[in-house]
Amino acid sequence: MPGAGAAGARAAGAGAPGERAPGARGAAPKQDRSRATRQRLLASAVTCLAELGWTGSTVTVVAEHAGVSRGAAQHHFPTREDLFTAAVEYVAEERSRALRELPTPASPHAAVETLVALYTGPLFRAALHLWVAASNEPQLGPRVTALEARIGRETHRMAVELLGVDERRPGVRETVQGLLDMARGLGLANLLTDDSPRRARVVTQWASLVEAGLGD
Repeated sequence: MPGAGAAGARAAGAGAPGERAPGARGAAPKQDRSRATRQRLLASAVTCLAELGWTGSTVTVVAEHAGVSRGAAQHHFPTREDLFTAAVEYVAEERSRALRELPTPASPHAAVETLVALYTGPLFRAALHLWVAASNEPQLGPRVTALEARIGRETHRMAVELLGVDERRPGVRETVQGLLDMARGLGLANLLTDDSPRRARVVTQWASLVEAGLGD
């Protein structure tokens, strides 16, 4: 009879009212695994950027680092640009989270140390490589520029809170920005060699300047 095959298929797939469709029970765990795979790929993209730079961070390399197949990586991110555009967002969110979780410093010296540490870790290294890549990749440029502007505003606001200063006072905003510029420079110097001994001396001196210049 015409349509009998379709009717039979519908009958075979139908269940009692309220019955869970076949395979639905495994849908949530499958989605969880998919999200976990995506997160691993993004975290690996950041690590590879920090360790290998833009040129060395291919989709294949990132997939191997994440422990997934290239096919699985391309399922989530069909192109390299897709992967690293998402990584830009991921790095920005992780840096924002790091800012929100900063401990309350016990002294100006601790505050300066905390701020400098933001620019010497793997997230900042990854961000630097993204900056370099964005200068040559049109798809990344606008996104990186916008997110860095946001992170810059958040970092400045957090620095003001950590230092416990009032930006309404003349010169305070410029002093805080100078501190952040100095911290960024220390982060750049740390890319090539372990700059921690010199950095410790600079932090101590800057803490004294900040305390003298921003204190009541």
